[in-house]
Amino acid sequence: MAIAQIKNLQRRLANLEEEATEEVNRACGHELWQGLGFDALDTLEDPDRRARANYYYGQLQTVRELRDVLG
Repeated sequence: MAIAQIKNLQRRLANLEEEATEEVNRACGHELWQGLGFDALDTLEDPDRRARANYYYGQLQTVRELRDVLG
């Protein structure tokens, strides 16, 4: 991969990470989940909010794994 392609991919991954973090914050109503991890999402009582939080948390984990591979 060319350097420009890697930088472009890293920028897009950063955008996805920011979006996913904001959506999990919105679903939870706070940022405390960042310190508690995935288990905090299961305590959400509203099934729609819990599903949305879990979806975006999965997206966030995927983005982080890809960023780790790219270095």
